[in-house]
Amino acid sequence: MDPQGKSQLIAVVDDDESVRNAVQGVLKSVGIMARTFASADEFLISGSRAATACLITDIQMPGMTGLELQATLAKADDRIPIIFITAYGNARARTQAMGAGAIAFLEKPFDDEVLLEKVRAALKT
Repeated sequence: MDPQGKSQLIAVVDDDESVRNAVQGVLKSVGIMARTFASADEFLISGSRAATACLITDIQMPGMTGLELQATLAKADDRIPIIFITAYGNARARTQAMGAGAIAFLEKPFDDEVLLEKVRAALKT
């Protein structure tokens, strides 16, 4: 919890276990708690939404995509700051994600420091 009593949990949603573990490790190295999920559906049913201060999600995943997850959260009026990470960056996906309120759209491989900068910005919102 931060000084205002707000959760600092970061949810990492990616179907690639190595990416989930790498992102979680980067966050842990600077003292930020992260919980990982293999799919958008796993995150949605986890009960972690209310405690999530920032969501880091892949765009392309089996089942619900990251963009569909963003739309689902918006429809539920759930305003979790979202950072997209993708190996399949394209202008249309970037425009859709950012237009719907994402705080960042990073292409894999991304710089750990850039990710941390975006997460820290999200935690201040």
